[in-house]
Amino acid sequence: MNASRRTALFSVAASAALALSLTACQSGEGTKAEGAPVAKDTASAASAASAATSAPAAGTSTGTSTAVGTAHKTGSGSSGAKKGTATTPLCRAQDVKVSSERQDGPPYTHIILTARNTSGHRCEMAGFPHIQFLESHKQDVPSVAKSKPAVPTVLNPGDPAFVLVKLSDGGVDEDNEVVNAFQLVLQGDSTVIAVDSSAGGGLAVDPAKTLTGYWTTELRNGADDF
Repeated sequence: MNASRRTALFSVAASAALALSLTACQSGEGTKAEGAPVAKDTASAASAASAATSAPAAGTSTGTSTAVGTAHKTGSGSSGAKKGTATTPLCRAQDVKVSSERQDGPPYTHIILTARNTSGHRCEMAGFPHIQFLESHKQDVPSVAKSKPAVPTVLNPGDPAFVLVKLSDGGVDEDNEVVNAFQLVLQGDSTVIAVDSSAGGGLAVDPAKTLTGYWTTELRNGADDF
C-alpha cells in the first residue's frame, strides 16, 4: 500500500515537473513568438525608412518642382527687367499723328515736327525722321548727331515727341523751292507719312541746306540749334 502510494505520489510529482517544464518551454517559445513580430516590425520600419530615403517618389519630384519653380521665377524676374526696356515697341505710322509748324521768322528757316502718340500703348520714337521734301531730291534729309538724346524717346499714350528741321539759311538768293506737302518715314517702319505744309503759302526749302534733328520729348536749346 505504501509502495503503491509512493509510486503514485512520484508519478504525480513527475507529472507536475513535466508540466512545469512544458510551461517553461511554452513560455520561452511564447517569448520568441512575441519577439519575432517585434523584429519583423523593426525590419519593416527600417525597410520603409530606407525605401523612403532612396525611392525617387514624391520627395524628389517635389524638390525638382521647387527648384524649377525658383529658377523659373528668378528667370522671369530677370527677363522681365530686360523685357521692360527691350520690348517697348517702336512707334509706327499708325501709332502717331505728325504735324508741322514754322519756327521763328520771317524768313522761316526751320519747322518743328510734332508726333503725338495716338495709340493706346507705349512706344519708342527711335532715331530721327527720314524726310524727303522734294520729288527731285530722293535722298533723306541729313541728321544732326548732337541732337541725339541720351536716353530713348519713349511716349506714353497722348505724349508728343518733337524734331527741329532746318529748311534753308533764309537768304533771298538761295535756290529755294516751295513745298506744300512732304513725306517722312519713321525708323523701323516702311509706311510713308504725308505731312501737309501748305498753310501760309508752303515752305521755302533749299535742298542743299536741309537738316533734321532726332526725336526728343522736348526741344533743347543748344543741341537743337542748327
